[in-house]
Formats: sequence, structure tokens, C-alpha cells
Amino acid sequence: MSKNSANFGGTVSWDEHTVIGKRAPRAGELKTEAAIAAAQRAGVAIDTSKKYAAGNNKQHESAKNTAALDRETEELHHDRVNKDVARVMQQARIAKEWTQADLARNINEKQQVVNEYEQSKAIPNQQVLSKMERALGVKLRGKDIGEPLSSGPKKK
Repeated sequence: MSKNSANFGGTVSWDEHTVIGKRAPRAGELKTEAAIAAAQRAGVAIDTSKKYAAGNNKQHESAKNTAALDRETEELHHDRVNKDVARVMQQARIAKEWTQADLARNINEKQQVVNEYEQSKAIPNQQVLSKMERALGVKLRGKDIGEPLSSGPKKK
């Protein structure tokens, strides 16, 4: 290094100048032609790369062809709780003289969950249905929906 050149960091020998309080521009800050030229004179590494779709708004572009989407006839939706199951659930709860909040407290769920199940709006969860079966004492899954739960020994 010559005596007139500034050192922006690194190792310094006894005959070189050290500039305190200035730092070399980073590659991400080099946006103008003058800044790039100054960085090249200072010996900073410059990275040039073309960014994919730079300046274009690609996030709202549809991936499928619109005509293909129009021709699509398959309806995609989640199955909801069967209306018969919801009715049996509500009748069993009323027979025990419980409110929805009482049932929810008994099965450690929110009252809103019980409400959605009784209105057939919920997506069935086997764990929640199992807890409701045990709390209400009626079958809510399988062939014999509405039948009392058998309290016999567990099968192995």
C-alpha cells in the first residue's frame, strides 16, 4: 500500500495511515454509478447479479391457467359433523340437563367448540368426539349412533 492510500480496517503496518470513523461501503449500498466507481477505487469487492422478476409484482399472478380453473368441477371442502350426530349430541346433553358450557367444561374444550359440533359446522375431530361420547354416555361414531355406551370391560 502506498503512503497516500487510506486503510479501512485489517492489519496496519507502522508506515500506513488508518482512517478512524469511516468505513468502506458495503456491496448492498452500491446503487449509483458514482458509488460503484468509488468502491472499485477503494478495492471493495463488488457483486453484480440479476434478480429474478426484479421490479415485477409476481405474487398475484395465478399459477394455473384461468380457463383450466373454470373447467374444474371438483368441489374441494372438508366434511362437517353429520346432522344426525349433532342432533344426538344435543339430545343427550339436554337429557343430562347440561348447558353447552357445562359440557365444554366437562370435556375441557371451549363452549364454542360444543356449539359448532351441535350446529354441524365443525370439522370432526376423533379426540373431541371421544371425549363427548364418554361425557354424554352415548355413541357418536360408528354404526350405532345414539346408542348408550357399553360400560363393559375393554377388549384386548
